[in-house]
Amino acid sequence: MTIQEIQEEIIDEFSMFDDWDERFQYVIDLGKTLPLINEAYKTEDNTIKGCQSKVWVHAEIQNDNVVFTADSDAIITKGIIAILVRVFSNQSPKAILDANTDFIDQIGLKEHLSPTRANGLVSMIKQIKMYALAFEAKK
Repeated sequence: MTIQEIQEEIIDEFSMFDDWDERFQYVIDLGKTLPLINEAYKTEDNTIKGCQSKVWVHAEIQNDNVVFTADSDAIITKGIIAILVRVFSNQSPKAILDANTDFIDQIGLKEHLSPTRANGLVSMIKQIKMYALAFEAKK
């Protein structure tokens, strides 16, 4: 699946809910499905700077695609990073770098987050793109 197709799938899923209480519950549920990051990757180097909560993101190349694992100590934040991992994991570095993140505005996520969580979301995306940039540069 392409990044765009995954984003459209997420937009469709969020459109099924009538209010933000239901959407936040869905974000929390998505966080519960996040594959566990290896404890060895819960290091300062893998911590997202600018997040109110602790968020760890690890990336590695497998078959020319970037595979992300992540975790957070906060349930909403864990759901947010789960969405980003779903969108960007198993994609090529170039596809990640070229991808837009308009779907976040389309599902209304950023506008319903506190300012610090919204900043954290931006930091998560920035870090994911930095990993992709590093892998693309190594080619």
